[in-house]
Amino acid sequence: MDYGIAAIILAAGEGKRMRSQVVKTAHKVAGVPIVRHVVRAAAAAGAEPLVVVVGKDADVVREAAGPGCRFAVQTERLGTGHACQQAEQELRDFAGTVLVLCGDAPLITPATLSKLLNAHHRLGAVATILTARPEDTRGLGRIKRDSEGRFLGIVEERDAAEHELAIGEVNAGFYCFSARHLWDALVKLDNANAQGEYLLTDVFTKFLGQGLIGTFMTPHWEETIGINDRVWLAKAEHAWQERKQYDLMQRGVTIIAPGTTYIEADVEIMEDTIVWPHTLLRGSTHIGRNCEIGPGSVIDDSRIHDGAAVVYSVVVQSCVGRDARVGPFAHLRPHSVLSEQVRIGNFVEVKKSTIGEAAKVSHLAYVGDAYVGKGANLGAGVVVVNYDGQTKHETTIGDGAFVGCNANLVAPVKIGEDAFVAAGSTITRDVPPGALAVSRARQENKEGWVRRRKSKQASRPETTVSSDGTM
Repeated sequence: MDYGIAAIILAAGEGKRMRSQVVKTAHKVAGVPIVRHVVRAAAAAGAEPLVVVVGKDADVVREAAGPGCRFAVQTERLGTGHACQQAEQELRDFAGTVLVLCGDAPLITPATLSKLLNAHHRLGAVATILTARPEDTRGLGRIKRDSEGRFLGIVEERDAAEHELAIGEVNAGFYCFSARHLWDALVKLDNANAQGEYLLTDVFTKFLGQGLIGTFMTPHWEETIGINDRVWLAKAEHAWQERKQYDLMQRGVTIIAPGTTYIEADVEIMEDTIVWPHTLLRGSTHIGRNCEIGPGSVIDDSRIHDGAAVVYSVVVQSCVGRDARVGPFAHLRPHSVLSEQVRIGNFVEVKKSTIGEAAKVSHLAYVGDAYVGKGANLGAGVVVVNYDGQTKHETTIGDGAFVGCNANLVAPVKIGEDAFVAAGSTITRDVPPGALAVSRARQENKEGWVRRRKSKQASRPETTVSSDGTM
């Protein structure tokens, strides 16, 4: 038997109950679009090709689904069976097993899909249905069986009789089919049901005389939950967070307060790192070993190397080197690179700059479009003046240089190795290596000035103001 696997992912629904201008399957759970979660699960279970059925806002859903997918368009939403018919053209030469999956169920796992496929192949079934026993069966199709437990059919809730509504086993919305049997059955569908739609679930009654119809019940019914509104979106997010953080903790990461921590699906954290409360880790962030992250930090699409610490700070699209320390209250804007043992302190902002090994920018500074050499030290209030109103210019600060407090470095400018910039200076020209640069007004002390000023004030006649405001 050909055990090649393809997948059809149904993602043409509008999701009106989301009350959103964004199509439902493009909303994100753990930082990943809902439909892409399903695509990833199918691919990890061995499905190739992957066909996503799109409808309204097709271009948005295509982008949300991600690379490696084929697409079929359902211009009229006439039911799940009709949606599968649109995918047949993309799979016309495929003769193996077809997975049909809900595109709005981001919690489904590759493990569950693999078990469904294994059951289908082991039974030699023409079709196999994933079933579940959820806590709440409202709105779900019920699985009908005979007295010996054999599958008889799926009855949708709106078509169900009262005794059928009492059935606890439901259709989870995920299926395996023999491709040949599926295409033959789809053309025979009709819309004689309460919904007036061509329902995929109706094909199972057509299979009853053609071969075995299998079922596989997942013990993890919550994996099959579809997102219909913002409430279920929040529930799915909560479930994803629990799953992600449990996995990280099992791998040796310490998460002090999981309920206050947000970690997206693609974040990687190595063992012996501590994540403190109220921390958000997003995008493709990678955090090495023995790091301390948080409390109160936001790290997005960044790489944090072993032994680094990021405390009460924001790091975006940047790299923090081994044993470096950021914060508290620092901001690394995109394309910032900190080398080993760098110190970025309180209220420091770094943008598109490289900070050399063991350099220090300890407090109240802005470094933009700059290269700061090894061991350099920038004092409090230093500003790299990189923008002239039209163009961003670069600044180079050499190894071992010292820039005193409240200095302005007006780019483009170069500060040489071991140079010294005096506090309060505004530097507009290059400073040679080893030189002292001073650029500020000469201080003048006027002896006795305060006493003379007070004497003048005391000798002035008092001024009175009348009731009508005149003097």
